[in-house]
Amino acid sequence: MKFVKEKAKSKISIYIELSKLNILSLVLVSTFLGYYLGISGIDSWTHLALTLLGTSMTASGSGALNHYLERDTDKHMKRTKNRPLPSGSINPSEVLSFGVLAVLLGTTLLVVKINILTGFIALLTSFLYIVVYTPLKKITWLNTSIGSIPGALPIIGGWTASADTVSPMAWILFGMMYLWQHPHFYSIAWMCRDDYANAKLKMLPVIDPAGNSTMRQIFWHLLLMIPLSIIPVIQGYLGNIYLIGVIILTSAFFMSALPLARNKSNESALLLLKSSVFYLPMLLLIIIIDLGVTI
Repeated sequence: MKFVKEKAKSKISIYIELSKLNILSLVLVSTFLGYYLGISGIDSWTHLALTLLGTSMTASGSGALNHYLERDTDKHMKRTKNRPLPSGSINPSEVLSFGVLAVLLGTTLLVVKINILTGFIALLTSFLYIVVYTPLKKITWLNTSIGSIPGALPIIGGWTASADTVSPMAWILFGMMYLWQHPHFYSIAWMCRDDYANAKLKMLPVIDPAGNSTMRQIFWHLLLMIPLSIIPVIQGYLGNIYLIGVIILTSAFFMSALPLARNKSNESALLLLKSSVFYLPMLLLIIIIDLGVTI
């Protein structure tokens, strides 16, 4: 079983795991991308740093609260049984306090130092992730599509932090991020389907053991990413360097899913997962190069 972690041994490592660094890193990349595109650059590194700090605190707190709510479920999965709460490394009340405090402090920082809109988006993201998405994992396979909303909101938060408003381009970026979440998380769900089944979570690969519906969801969202990613060029916001780069990048992302459709193996799912993680920083790099050339 992939993704199995050893039990955290120090207090620092416990809190790092509670903060869900894998998710946090993706949140920060998408926030930076939104911030950069909001004003086509960076006017103040201090302002950007405060945006990323507030976002980090809010996302870390949300991750801790997710750990708190899923502490009983995590006991039934191999990849999560060594997490701080199911392993008994930390008291649940301590995790709850840390999560609530981090979310509130992060949101407050964004409201005071950035703007009210960005703080609201951060708080909304936390609410949807903790109160809506997390419980839905026990109720419906649509939890992935619904959970992709808070997963895509950080790019809007980054945009509003620099531009102080939400424009149509911000919503296009949100759409790209929303679609990206599906192949990313379905690849994880496919590899961990036995674990999810043991925990009685309604992930799509659990209720669709043959994988046909899961594959349709993956390819449906990957296909939609291609035309949506071209809209910024049609609107004149980005140029030819971005156009060529994003077509190659998105096509490669699509191609990485083909082996999974053929053999439905965990190895092929891992290839798709790695491609999805590779996609975001490369997209950011392409956009920065394009804007650097056209500005």
